Amino acid sequence: MKRAVWAGLAVCSVAIAQVGGFHTIDSLPFESDGMVLRQHVEAGMPFTVAGEHGVLVGEQQGTFEAWVLPVKLFNDFRITAHLKDYDVPIDLNRDAAEIEVHPDRTVITYAHIGFRVRQIMFAPDGVAQGTGAVVLFQINSTKPLGLTFSFTPDVEPMWPDRSQGVPSPEWVKEGTSGYYVLHTDFPNMAGAIAMPGAEPGIMAPYQEKPTFYPLQLKLHYDPQRDGARYFPLLMAVGMTDETSTKQALHDKLMQLDDDLPQIYAAHAASYAKMQKERTAIDTPDKDLNRDFAWAVTSVEQLKVKLDPSGETALVAGYYSSGDSARPGFGWCFGRDALYTMYAIDGFGDFKLSREELEFLIKRQRDDGKIMHEYSQTAAFIDWKTLPYMYAAADSTPLFLTAMLNYVRSSGDVAFLKENREAVEKAWHFETTHDTDGDGIYDNSQGTGWVESWPPGMPHQEIYLAELDRQASSAMAELDKLLGNDAEANAAAERATNIARTIEEEYYLPAQQRYAFSWNGNGKRDETSTMFPAIAWWNGDKGLEHADNSFRLWASHDFSTDWGLRDVAASDPLYNPISYHQGSVWPLFTGWMSVAEYRTGHSLSGYAHLMQNAEMTTTQDLGAVTELLSGDYYIPFGRSTTHQLWSSAMVITPVLTGMFGIETDALTRRIKLDPHLPADWDEAEVERVHVGSAVCTLRFERRGQSMIARVTTSEGKPVKLTTAVAGARVMEKGMAIAFPLPAVEVAIPHGLPLPGATTAQMKVLGQTEAAHSLTLNLEAEAGTGVTLKVRRNAAKLKVTADGGTLTPGEEASGLDGLEVKFPAGSGYVQKTVVLRW
Repeated sequence: MKRAVWAGLAVCSVAIAQVGGFHTIDSLPFESDGMVLRQHVEAGMPFTVAGEHGVLVGEQQGTFEAWVLPVKLFNDFRITAHLKDYDVPIDLNRDAAEIEVHPDRTVITYAHIGFRVRQIMFAPDGVAQGTGAVVLFQINSTKPLGLTFSFTPDVEPMWPDRSQGVPSPEWVKEGTSGYYVLHTDFPNMAGAIAMPGAEPGIMAPYQEKPTFYPLQLKLHYDPQRDGARYFPLLMAVGMTDETSTKQALHDKLMQLDDDLPQIYAAHAASYAKMQKERTAIDTPDKDLNRDFAWAVTSVEQLKVKLDPSGETALVAGYYSSGDSARPGFGWCFGRDALYTMYAIDGFGDFKLSREELEFLIKRQRDDGKIMHEYSQTAAFIDWKTLPYMYAAADSTPLFLTAMLNYVRSSGDVAFLKENREAVEKAWHFETTHDTDGDGIYDNSQGTGWVESWPPGMPHQEIYLAELDRQASSAMAELDKLLGNDAEANAAAERATNIARTIEEEYYLPAQQRYAFSWNGNGKRDETSTMFPAIAWWNGDKGLEHADNSFRLWASHDFSTDWGLRDVAASDPLYNPISYHQGSVWPLFTGWMSVAEYRTGHSLSGYAHLMQNAEMTTTQDLGAVTELLSGDYYIPFGRSTTHQLWSSAMVITPVLTGMFGIETDALTRRIKLDPHLPADWDEAEVERVHVGSAVCTLRFERRGQSMIARVTTSEGKPVKLTTAVAGARVMEKGMAIAFPLPAVEVAIPHGLPLPGATTAQMKVLGQTEAAHSLTLNLEAEAGTGVTLKVRRNAAKLKVTADGGTLTPGEEASGLDGLEVKFPAGSGYVQKTVVLRW
């Protein structure tokens, strides 16, 4: 659009002030309603602003690095100020006071006694390739103010593409201002940076002794002249001979500057639309409602538009790159996306799921193997000669299970049929790579889960064996949809055979648990891990002898107060600061929560779910981090703080675990098995997507029943079904009455303070009988805890062995249950039995 048109643009109520060639903006339509996380700035805490074309990753003091994907344009952005008649240089980053995070923008406020600066950052999707995130500075001051924005130029493509030395800056004057062009050693690689009204800082002449000076943009703000205008920091990158010329970069900056009001309006509208369309929850726990909504937003923010193909794909996450050339896990990872697809299908973005599957299918190896790692610069180099793309073995079975989940959720059988060849090739690859002849896909074709293992890399992990079993079950269903009845029967039989072989090869009767790996000839690695819990990921039968395993996994040996270790703390291999031998991943915590909900261990499942959810507001606001220490509540220094599958592990345990939702668009039914906390009277899951239908699920307690009801707002009516014993389907499939026990218990939750060690109570087991509820608990010796007891049956007399009941308020319907643990050292166990 021409510049003259924007001068009077009415749709956004924008007034534009011309400053040289670039212009400031008087107003933008920022919404104050909707989701927001707001807190005082914490030094060292990260933030991420991510979109399809650009990413800003930094710390809450306001420092950041900027990526115009897939290129790091600059790093170490800082601000200093000089107030007229106030002869003290002011380090503005030290004055960072508040951070507020909205879905569409992040704002850092710098506060000084004489002025205030707001740094408003957003990463719009609807911009041209070669431009990315935008930073706006809104300034209020009592006196004229000088601001110096300094940064270190990079113009470095994401690893492992070519790199070079420090780029050569050129200041190009434009009216009363100008812009930097950052030249590199390559004629087809350059960047540009501009700010309306800014002048260049130090530009050392060639003759000067070689010394590094950060680039600077110097802005002179006059409160009478400039008011509260927005000064945009504009960024562009060229990656071809045509787009990296000075003129091309100039035009790209100008166009971005001109279109900024429209770009932001469309950006904000897209997030508002997303919040109205995606699945949401409405429960008595307002913080959980918020955390669920942010998890959906966090996942959606990790889409990228790959250059030059224009494909949409998911990256694993973002974090500051430092002196490297990859911002956290800013690559496209197959298994990360495939695990996350369950959450995406759950909140109803079937388009994104389909795009991710198409991305993976396009890169499927000729023999059928599904890719795992793909750099955002892979198209610019000979990526297949590097050892990353097909390094992992688990993407292939996960592709089959995720495909089935997508088809069931969306009803898109046509997509399955269009990609029949890719599905059958993946199945053929999986079923023809069994080097020891035991009938199970093994690690000979890449890593299963662990990428390092001190005793030696495993031959076949139980993790990979279980994925093979679940993929076989999935393929049986896919073959039925494809009309391959004989092949479907063979796949189902293979799943049964694998389950039997796993019990023979992995189960350790003496320890009553499962081994980590099978290494052939009767040799097992008996390391105590949580990986067998993946057996329940797809809702299949799981393992036959897992009762004691669930008790171990719920104990302090595995369960910290912030999530689940992958290796038991008591195991000789345990290392709390390793990547694979004892750290805590929200991913594992999510797997475990799903498994616990599906096997009747709902109290421990709830504890693990809440640990993930509550991390939404503890580090990178609105996102969940990648991994933490196994001994202390603190993330790893290199933990990717905006991690794709970590946020997904808030969504999936809520929907498939707590609410027990399984959608089937092929039959227009929702299968339910809810496990709501005992202190909730009611809850809703809004905008559940079942193919093209959209519906609401409402859950309400009525005495000894939980009534679930479905209301369809779009599309053909959806009905309910269940396999829960004693449940009654009512109202022609529009409602179900689930039987509730006469007495239920609710447990407390809450993350500890940073640096804390594990000290909270753990629920090792729960057993319901006709007239009793037995709780197997553990906690630190000499401590006490108060639980909540709900009486669903009227006029019920309840007694407690191992605890003391205290009457609660009549309106709440909840009594207290005080449990004191015996003296001693470390964790001690106690059994509490409620009888009525």
